[in-house]
Amino acid sequence: MKQQDDPGQPERRRFLTKAAALTIGVVTTLVPAGAGLMTLLDPLRHKAKAGSFLRVTTVRALPDDGTPRQFPVIADREDAWNTFPQIRVGAVYLRKLGPNKVHAINVVCPHAGCFVNYQPEQSQYLCPCHLSSFALDGTIKDPRSPSPRALDELEAKVSDDGAIWVKFQNYRAGIHEKIAVS
Repeated sequence: MKQQDDPGQPERRRFLTKAAALTIGVVTTLVPAGAGLMTLLDPLRHKAKAGSFLRVTTVRALPDDGTPRQFPVIADREDAWNTFPQIRVGAVYLRKLGPNKVHAINVVCPHAGCFVNYQPEQSQYLCPCHLSSFALDGTIKDPRSPSPRALDELEAKVSDDGAIWVKFQNYRAGIHEKIAVS
């Protein structure tokens, strides 16, 4: 008697073996790839911190007559993947308005982003790029000025020990609205 061959059995076993190998291969590839992608994109999911209060100087460093002085703003800077500890992130002009009151403005001109200079002989700030002039309080001095807005005022407070803290923030240049840059 001849034994009847069952040709469907070996093919079915081979199919199941190939399907299982393919499934295991896909899983072992997708899991690490997904984890790597999540790690790569993780910094982009975090919101940037808006301006925060940073210690700039002390009240004793400011002249009593209200003359502005420029101070660097030093902070830890973080971009999506790197941290830069204690670097210069900007600068501010500070002037004393009273024993525990200061006025703070960002040194960046709202027109084109150049740093303004204080001119003590005219009691004004002047942008060297396009000659925009600003009064001591930061308002536009000349109506023909190309600057779209006054200098950007920043929130400042004096702590009990005389330290001056400024809520530092940069703003977009070239536009009338004061829009924070993150």
